[in-house]
Amino acid sequence: MAKAFASQGDMTEKEISFTEVGEGLWAFTAEGDPNSGVIIGDESVMIVEAQATPRLAGKVIEKVREVTDKPISHVVLTHYHAVRVLGASAFGADQVVMSDMARAMVVERGQEDWDSEFQRFPRLFEGHESIPGLTWPTTTFSDRMSVYLGNRQINLMHLGRAHTAGDIVIHVPDQNVMFTGDIVEYHSACYCGDGHFADWGRTLDAIKAFDVDAIAPGRGDALVGREMVGAAIKNTRDFVESTYRPAARVAARNGTLKEAWDAVRAECDPKFADYAIYEHCLPFNVARAYDEARGIDTPRIWTAQRDIEMWEALQG
Repeated sequence: MAKAFASQGDMTEKEISFTEVGEGLWAFTAEGDPNSGVIIGDESVMIVEAQATPRLAGKVIEKVREVTDKPISHVVLTHYHAVRVLGASAFGADQVVMSDMARAMVVERGQEDWDSEFQRFPRLFEGHESIPGLTWPTTTFSDRMSVYLGNRQINLMHLGRAHTAGDIVIHVPDQNVMFTGDIVEYHSACYCGDGHFADWGRTLDAIKAFDVDAIAPGRGDALVGREMVGAAIKNTRDFVESTYRPAARVAARNGTLKEAWDAVRAECDPKFADYAIYEHCLPFNVARAYDEARGIDTPRIWTAQRDIEMWEALQG
C-alpha cells in the first residue's frame, strides 16, 4: 500500500496537555501537533502561536479560561507558517506581532504556504471555512523588542535563521522561560523545508546561552528543568545535522535528489523514525538540504503542485 502524502493519513484527534512552565506561563501541547504558549500579565494575556484555524484556536482559549479571565491583548507569531498563524482572528487581540522578515514572507509566499499546508494537514484544517484570510501583523520589528503586560517584561528576539529566515523567540526574564517556536522540538521531527541548515546550530547556541529554566518548544512536550532543556537542544541539533550531512555529501558528488533521500533515511531512520511527523517532514527536509548544499540560500516556495511533484519523484 502506498504511503499517504505528508499527514493526509493522520486523522486522529490528539490529546491536549496544558503545562505550567513558570508562574503565569503555560504550554499548550497536543502529541506533536503545533504548540501554543500563554503568558499572563498583570491585566492581560499574550498568546504565542495562533494555531491553524479559529477552531483550534478555540481549544487554546478554553485552556486559557481555565486559569485566567484576563483579556487576550497580544498574539505573537514566531514565523509565517499557516499552521501557526491562520487561527489568529479567534483571539480578538489588538496586537498581532511578527518579525519584519516573517511579514515579508507572508507577502512573498503566504498564500502558497496556506495552499500547500492545507493539502498536507487535512485534520488541522477542519473548519477552515472560518479563516478570514491571511494573517497580517499590526506590529513588526527587526532584531528585538520588548512588550510590557503591566510589570511583566516580555522580550521578543530574532536570534538568527533556523526553521525559517524570520524566526523569533520569546523570553520572559522574571521566570527565565523561553518560547522557541519550531527552532527547538522535543521528540518531534524538525520541519526543515523552509530552513537554513548552516545557521540553525548557531541559533541553537544563542538559545542555549540564555541557560533558561524551561522552554515551550514548537512541537512536543513542555521542557521543564535545565536538564530537559539541554537534552532537547542537543537532540534538535542532532536531527538538523543528521539531515544535512548526508544530503550535502550526495550533492557534493553531483548525486540526485533520490540518492540524497536514501542517504538521509539511512542516517536518520535509526534515530528518529518514531518521532511525531517524521515521515511527513522527511521529503521536504531532504529537498531543502539538497538545495542548500547546492548553494540555494533562499528556500524555494512550496506550492501544492510542487509538493506532489516532489513526493512522486521520491516515491517513484
